[in-house]
Amino acid sequence: MVNPMTTLFSIIESPNHPRFDALYQRIGITQIKLASQRKALQALKSISPDWIVAEFFYGFGNNYAGANVSNLDVLLAALRKQAPTARTIVLVGKEQAQYVPRLAERFRIHAVLTMPVTEADLEAILRGTQAP
Repeated sequence: MVNPMTTLFSIIESPNHPRFDALYQRIGITQIKLASQRKALQALKSISPDWIVAEFFYGFGNNYAGANVSNLDVLLAALRKQAPTARTIVLVGKEQAQYVPRLAERFRIHAVLTMPVTEADLEAILRGTQAP
């Protein structure tokens, strides 16, 4: 059962990010859409979400080389302090799924969904009827 005061950050950084506005509304989750990791970090200063839904992009180039595995490292590190109970659902393309375990070694991830993601896949996780 979803708590009626549940808040979810939907971090939409690409056109591939699935839109589940109707699902969130139907099950009583308040969705906050954010267009970048930077905006999500800013929002964390005033809102502690229950859920984060974000796409994973592996750091193939110099942007994430060395200390970071992906685009999510900085956000997940900030969650430890600013929203330690937030549960993160990582959306990943099939071609990058092999890199998610490296991120999971460093940070707590509630669930990983390989795209394309269906509404039923996400709903099962949000309702707690599917194992992470």
